Amino acid sequence: MHIRHETLCSLIALAREFQAKEAVCIPQEGESSSEDWALQMLADHGGDYNVGEFRSIVHDLSERQRAELVALMWVGRGDYSADEWEQAVDDAIGDYSIRADEYVLAHPMVSDYLEEGMIALDIACD
Repeated sequence: MHIRHETLCSLIALAREFQAKEAVCIPQEGESSSEDWALQMLADHGGDYNVGEFRSIVHDLSERQRAELVALMWVGRGDYSADEWEQAVDDAIGDYSIRADEYVLAHPMVSDYLEEGMIALDIACD
């Protein structure tokens, strides 16, 4: 992976803290990446510290790193296996990597998915 271990662990912590708040309501995922379901969910939380910090970190990542973040979530939720890592990253480049911050953060179990993905790739947060 091209994302630093510490960065992944920070993103997981920020996502967990944000989604643990009572006011956060996450709708069902849209049927395509072009739908704005993630943006709609995050629109009411634009001023949230955790959302801002998460977005800032993801914004500073390269396109490859943002694609890896999306792919890691996909591996963690079982859409791809660890052996299909490069295919998952390739599939994430484009629409998913451009909006990686909103797309990833809008998934209700993203912190768990990212941790499961890290475990599948033999990486772990302390």
